[in-house]
Amino acid sequence: MGEKTKEIRILRIHLEEDAGKSIHDEDYVESDATLIDLNRCGTPLIEIVSKPDFRSANEATDYLTKLRQLVRYLNICDGNMEQGSLRCDANVSVRQKKDSKLGEKTELKNMNSIRNVEKAIDFEIGRQIKVIESGAKVKQQTLLWDADKKKTKLMRSKEEAHDYRYFPEPDLAPVEIKQNWIKKIKSEMPELPNKKFSRFIADYKLSQYETKILTADIDFAEYFEKTLKIVSDPKLVAKWMLGEVLRILNDKKLKISDFTILPEKLANLLKMIKNNVIGESAAKKVFEQMLDSSDDVAVIIKKMNLVQVSDKEFIERLIDNVLTKYSKEVELYKSGKTKLFGFFMGQLMKESGGKANPKVVSDQLRKKLAH
Repeated sequence: MGEKTKEIRILRIHLEEDAGKSIHDEDYVESDATLIDLNRCGTPLIEIVSKPDFRSANEATDYLTKLRQLVRYLNICDGNMEQGSLRCDANVSVRQKKDSKLGEKTELKNMNSIRNVEKAIDFEIGRQIKVIESGAKVKQQTLLWDADKKKTKLMRSKEEAHDYRYFPEPDLAPVEIKQNWIKKIKSEMPELPNKKFSRFIADYKLSQYETKILTADIDFAEYFEKTLKIVSDPKLVAKWMLGEVLRILNDKKLKISDFTILPEKLANLLKMIKNNVIGESAAKKVFEQMLDSSDDVAVIIKKMNLVQVSDKEFIERLIDNVLTKYSKEVELYKSGKTKLFGFFMGQLMKESGGKANPKVVSDQLRKKLAH
């Protein structure tokens, strides 16, 4: 998505029924025991088997992140690894540069987050390298990842493919997929992540960094576009979405669907900024109140007495007071230390309680300092 891309081939995708899971966690069971959890038994699942095209843990987690984003966009899975909605097993092998054949592989299980997938793969790569450098051979095994100890432990010796005993199910009739059905499904699919990413950059002139975050989650992207329908300023909306909105979501561990400020209310706040009713610093104070208030934006602004002041006479008196108070800094500014302009702006906004119109203040201040 605007960055370096790599093709990862898919060997097969097949449908299964969840058979439940084994629990080997020592916090729950004795070291020589295993618990069987059948809560999800019979639940339909899709298994995607990828070819060995990854060359690092980072590539594997990028691919997994992309798959999770895709199933969320398609609304077929919430992609929550912690709750088991999305799972990942990783086959890991290493080889020396001079070798063309892949080395013996191990399979990693029990990874309940994308971060743990990355840690487990990195650990296993390092472990296999140490085994080979010691003169020993890597054994084909299934390993469990211990997130607390940050290392793997043996689960069982790895079966060969024929040990899985794949065989046809006589009660399941073959499914013939017709091209018309495929076309119908394609026509009903939502806009997918890559297309949305390209459209956001083309239509809204946003940076790749901004667009990557805005389109990472479909609900977040939709919130952005709903806000944009009311206040037509992509840069301003993106700035607030990636700043204040994302800060609250991260602090409170919320999804955008649980956010108390609806797109319409955020848009009304941003319109107040565009129309110079309030400045951005005052808007942040209003935003904090909006989190716990059902009042309209205009009502909150009035209650907090934050209406922006653009009266030039008032602002001129304010500037005179500040420049008199910081006369030494004025001399330094006039001697060439023009970076002090930001200092004066800060003091003026502080003196006005954030209510003075920044543009009017800036224009008036430059005129004063030029004399």
